[in-house]
Amino acid sequence: MRIGIIGAGALGGTFAALLARAGHDVEVTARGAGLEAIRASGIRLSGAYGDVHARVAAGERLTAAPELVLVCTKAQDAASAIESNAELIDGAPVVVVQNGLDGVATAARLLPRSSCMGVLSIIAANYTEPGVVRITTPATSYLGRGDGPADAECTRIAALLSEAVPVVAIGGFRGAQWTKLVVNMLNAVPAIVGRSVQEVVDDRRLRRVVTASMRETVRIGIARGVRFGALQGLGDRRLRLFARVPLTLGQVLPWLMRVRMGGVPNLGSTQQSLRRGQPTEVDFLNGAVVREASVAGLDAPVNRALTALVHEVEQRAASLPAERVLADVPV
Repeated sequence: MRIGIIGAGALGGTFAALLARAGHDVEVTARGAGLEAIRASGIRLSGAYGDVHARVAAGERLTAAPELVLVCTKAQDAASAIESNAELIDGAPVVVVQNGLDGVATAARLLPRSSCMGVLSIIAANYTEPGVVRITTPATSYLGRGDGPADAECTRIAALLSEAVPVVAIGGFRGAQWTKLVVNMLNAVPAIVGRSVQEVVDDRRLRRVVTASMRETVRIGIARGVRFGALQGLGDRRLRLFARVPLTLGQVLPWLMRVRMGGVPNLGSTQQSLRRGQPTEVDFLNGAVVREASVAGLDAPVNRALTALVHEVEQRAASLPAERVLADVPV
């Protein structure tokens, strides 16, 4: 199958390499040093899915009409990247592989003739060198759309992608997006202090902040009428219980996530963006919680403070001491 992948970073590069290994005709888009590296040396993938050296067509835009499209850009780049390729891809099935809550709706708005769906990926991948991706933690990805059960097209696309990497079609996708948003609360604090996720969770003071951001996210989701989807051992009942327990007891949740990661340092996608000198997706992660809280007539002070601190690190191009997190975040 001809598959176009818009954005060949950590996840885009992973899907591109594995789909090419499975025999698909893959073309990717990239920019700058990433594009130069892929054109010169292909995509080099290592780690949990084995070693893959994939030579794929690459450019700033797709050049051939694909039969399937994966949008794997950062959330803040999705609209412009889709618009740049819209004439060629509108009408093809589109899968948005992205953090945050808005990706599928954005694609559907810009591509009215396409059938749009989303993928939630828990794969941990380090992408700090152009064209080179290392998988530190493998995981099943989850494909769906909306609030209803998985439809026939979602099931078909999930089966096709599973030829390369495990993907399961799920119902209640919107609720699963919120569960993934809770998981993504692991990103901000490591990015601010310049440590791995494991090191942050191992620090009891910083683990408390991470727990507070997760609990605030769950509480805002509940206020917005969300039924959390099952993802990585988390689900609606467990997260609602987590929202009620004392903060000290709630720290078990990020600790269990840390154990699942293993010993290979996980930087998190936000910190990887900072290390590459690129804008982060914090406005679509912690910032999304702040916006959803506002819609519900509530405040999200923990995530508002973390969003501001990540933006400060972006502007300074340097991490901040842990003491700033402890002083600025109201826990």
